[in-house]
Amino acid sequence: MAICVKPKNARSKRVLQAREPKEIEDPRTAIFVKGTHAGERANAVMKELMALKRPHAISFSKKNAVRPFEDASSLEFWSQKNDAGMFVVGQSTKKRPHGMTFVRMFDYKVLDMCEVGVDDWKSMAEFKVHTKGDAGTQAYKPMLHFASELFESHPRFVQLKSMLMDFFNGEEIDAIHLAGLEHVISISLGPTPPTMNAATTTLEASTSTSEDPSTLPKVHIRAYTIRLLKSGTLVPRVELTPMRPSLDLSLRRHTEADAELWKQAMRRPKLRKQDVEKGLGEKHKNLEVDEMGDLRGRIRVGKQDLGKLRTQKMKGLKAGRDDMLPGASGSGKP
Repeated sequence: MAICVKPKNARSKRVLQAREPKEIEDPRTAIFVKGTHAGERANAVMKELMALKRPHAISFSKKNAVRPFEDASSLEFWSQKNDAGMFVVGQSTKKRPHGMTFVRMFDYKVLDMCEVGVDDWKSMAEFKVHTKGDAGTQAYKPMLHFASELFESHPRFVQLKSMLMDFFNGEEIDAIHLAGLEHVISISLGPTPPTMNAATTTLEASTSTSEDPSTLPKVHIRAYTIRLLKSGTLVPRVELTPMRPSLDLSLRRHTEADAELWKQAMRRPKLRKQDVEKGLGEKHKNLEVDEMGDLRGRIRVGKQDLGKLRTQKMKGLKAGRDDMLPGASGSGKP
């Protein structure tokens, strides 16, 4: 049974309202947690990712004895206290060096997890790129490009794609100016083994959960700055300049979402009446939205008696006018 907390003042009321479910959710706040031994490489990569995630990023400076795959109670406590929807946990061990674990939350409970290993990376100091604004500002809205068919077919990469989209996603916007597109993040995969090719992969292989992670292709994350140059036409010439982050990751352990919890997380609210009338909801009879987004409707009327149709009166159509014409019956010579 849910406990309803009554706010004591206006400030606590605003906090509770901000945490209520919304039709369009706010950007997820990510908490970066260092394990008992994160390592230099994992710490540096977490700083790079935190710079991209600002201002929706919280960093825990102290080391914490946290093991997400064994006990997630600490993460659930921090999630509820900070109203955070994601975690990035850095932990390096002898068996799994330079590891990072992405944890996604729902209703302050762990939804799913994905652990990756940082095989290679390039720091920000190696890129000399001057951009119009900081990557961590509110105006930073990167374009995401996933360059592999496995992101649509293989369950491990489908989960990774969904998690990265939630991580890099910003505020919901209706439109964006062309000059506002400054960055693009490309996520590609290494050489795909022939057994994982879409043309030869069977359904059992693509849905197998006991697959060895070492056989999966590596994930390459590259970021570029977009420059729009003059081309002599209306369409500008686009140039891409490499920038941070530049990461090579390998998939490790993962935890899939519980079916019932995933169903609750994917539940959508019922559309309002005005949204249905605009064509955004269920399709109504004789109502449709054209390609331009305009609502079109057909109106059916009853059968009309054209004999009772009122028209504009004209002198030439007055009754008895035909009797005055030559050759008409009852007029002129017989």
